[in-house]
Amino acid sequence: MTRLKLSDITDEKPIKLTVELPTRLHRDLAAYGVVLNGGNTKGAPEPDKLIAPMLERFIATDREFAKARRDAQLAAESG
Repeated sequence: MTRLKLSDITDEKPIKLTVELPTRLHRDLAAYGVVLNGGNTKGAPEPDKLIAPMLERFIATDREFAKARRDAQLAAESG
C-alpha cells in the first residue's frame, strides 16, 4: 500500500460544494429554518446553512456507520 505524506488533514476550512436539491426538500429546509428560528421568517437560517449541520448530526448518530467505520479501522490496523 502506498504511504502518503499526509496522514490527517485537520483544517476545518469550508469546502464549497454545489448540489441539486428537489424543490420539496428545499422548501422543507426553509420551513425547518423558520421553525428553528422560533417561527419567525425574518432572521431564519437559509437552507444552505442547515445542510452541513444536518449531515454532521446524521453521520454522528448513525450507529451502523459507526460500527462499519470501527470495523474497517480495526481491519486496517490488524492487516
